Amino acid sequence: MNPPSPIPTLPKAALAIAAVAALSVSLQAAPPLDLGLDTPLRPSTGFLNDYLRADDPYMAAWNLGVQYRARYEMKENGGATGAGSGTDFSAKPGVLNDNSYLLQKTLIRVGYTGKWFEAFVQGRNSSSTNDKRPSTGALPGSGAGPESDGPIDLHQAYLGLGNHKEFPLSLKVGRQELSYGEERLVGAFAWNNVGRVFDAAKLRWQNSWFSGDFFTSRIVLPDDNNFNTANDYDYFSGAYLTSRKIPSLVSDFYFLSRNASPQATSPGPRSPFTVTSARDIYTLGARFVSATNDWGNINFFVDGAYQFGHYNDPAIATASARGLEQQAYMAVANASYTWQEVAFTPKVGLEYCFGSGDSNPNDGKHQTFENLFPTNHKFYGFADFASLQNLHDLRFFSSLKPMARLTLLAEAHLMWLADTHDSFYTVTGARRGGLAATPGNGYGINPTYSSALGAETDLVATWALSPYISIEAAYCHFFRGSYVSSSLSAIGSKDADYIYLQTQFSF
Repeated sequence: MNPPSPIPTLPKAALAIAAVAALSVSLQAAPPLDLGLDTPLRPSTGFLNDYLRADDPYMAAWNLGVQYRARYEMKENGGATGAGSGTDFSAKPGVLNDNSYLLQKTLIRVGYTGKWFEAFVQGRNSSSTNDKRPSTGALPGSGAGPESDGPIDLHQAYLGLGNHKEFPLSLKVGRQELSYGEERLVGAFAWNNVGRVFDAAKLRWQNSWFSGDFFTSRIVLPDDNNFNTANDYDYFSGAYLTSRKIPSLVSDFYFLSRNASPQATSPGPRSPFTVTSARDIYTLGARFVSATNDWGNINFFVDGAYQFGHYNDPAIATASARGLEQQAYMAVANASYTWQEVAFTPKVGLEYCFGSGDSNPNDGKHQTFENLFPTNHKFYGFADFASLQNLHDLRFFSSLKPMARLTLLAEAHLMWLADTHDSFYTVTGARRGGLAATPGNGYGINPTYSSALGAETDLVATWALSPYISIEAAYCHFFRGSYVSSSLSAIGSKDADYIYLQTQFSF
């Protein structure tokens, strides 16, 4: 594992980080703003549910509603060919590396919960306009990108049996979201315009000592203009246990198994969630979180996992199906402090994330951590350039609430490769470039380069206009580091910018 190398743009990143901290400290003693939006929002499950339940309490058994979200994104020097592009930060003439597009997603749901059962159905329409990224099974010339999946598809449809107030065991079967911990390894990926669901069977056991989910599933593949089906050759199973018996902590213990055969590479439609190779990877981990109210204004968590099994890397000619021995690990530590009784409720925090890389691609071992099915957007920069693979990420974050309905978030990330003998991986888990280095003309593996990927600063504002309407806006800038500059030295490189404006309605 190579030590971190200096980042040429470190002074700029340091100034941004200092500004984040200064903003929190300087506003602690300021008086609250009064713009008519300082009334906290009451809890809501959507306008239609609130309306029906107000007149008839028996309607509480029903869950009816529509959620509509629209987000306009603008990407510069990193976004025309999608997350995973080998042209990110490239200044090569003729490379189309800017992209601006509109994403729209509509979710329509109907659910009913009885004493011993529940049924839930949710339809989805996901569309994109003027997206230059490669499409996902879209009609040629439609202008739809990888986040288009229309005109209507089945997002969730499941049946649940059980009542934990009466009996410790319950069962949920059907198409459903899987989300565990903070979604670092398994998440619904709701930020994506399509999201992620599984055809799954999940057994839950709940008692005074622990709650545990035991599941087996198949990932569902988006297929624009066609009914989405699961990958019959890619199984994801596991056990996730949570206990509060360790004093002042919430403790999670998990075992996850991903088993994909060689046929999983091409099960049907093209998809951002389709695996690229066969694998039998087992992840054993634990996560410990500070219990609410037990630590005052301090919050923290640690998460660590080790992987074993077998993996086939198609970039390595000597690797047969499942031919490489998986030996990888990850670790995350996070701590923050919130001034609860101070104006603006300022919060500051620090996080360190590590995902192992492969020190030798030809030794019969695969040491790159497998990120599984995460919601990476929340963790390694909002501009979505990295995943928890061959990565050091030092994250500084701060938030303020000038009004009860307005939240301001500022983050700064410093990123390095864990090992320069491995690749710079994308947010979707793909290599940038192959194993063969292409000095100065593109990404590859070149151990002589600096490990410094760069620094990212993110500014995000979220405004809740009502219990049913919210607006979010962000500006993100990625300062390229020595690794990026060296990889593209012959063709030139530029920093990247990302801006989005999003609004969401819950009817």
